[in-house]
Amino acid sequence: MLIYIIVGSIREGRTAIKIANWVDQAINELSLNDIQTEIIDLKEWALPIFAGAHPPATGVYDQPKQQQWADKIAAADAFILISPEYNHGYSPALKNALDYVAKEWQGKPAAYVGYGATNGSRSIDQLRQVATYIGLVDSNAVLEIRDIFKRNKEETFEANEFEVKGLSALMSKLQKYHIA
Repeated sequence: MLIYIIVGSIREGRTAIKIANWVDQAINELSLNDIQTEIIDLKEWALPIFAGAHPPATGVYDQPKQQQWADKIAAADAFILISPEYNHGYSPALKNALDYVAKEWQGKPAAYVGYGATNGSRSIDQLRQVATYIGLVDSNAVLEIRDIFKRNKEETFEANEFEVKGLSALMSKLQKYHIA
């Protein structure tokens, strides 16, 4: 099972990349059978605001970057979407990435990791609505990172016991969708 950990923030000094690195490392430390992870950093992808001539639902991808993104997303079996909470919602970069393609998301399970003013709960709520609409399967796997503003002072994210247990539970839920 190939799981993409999608970094949903592109801002300078972002926390999402620190959390993604922790998620990736922690999953590898769990030594789960048949699980591979890859961090997909939206900052590195630099997807321009979607302005294609055809709606993604048509499957006609007329922008080279759009086809590259489609090919990348198609390769994954599941996703962990990491999102900050911006103004009670999720990041515009993540929304754009979701909107770029259509069929490549469909039928694949998603899990959610959020952080921010309300531990990311509002961003996750909105993100789940959109993800379900575009065809991602809601695995009901959610991890809300608490007290991020007090804890985000180091170069790496240091998870607490609650988050380590939460990530383990998240992975258990995602694994239920794995067909060997």
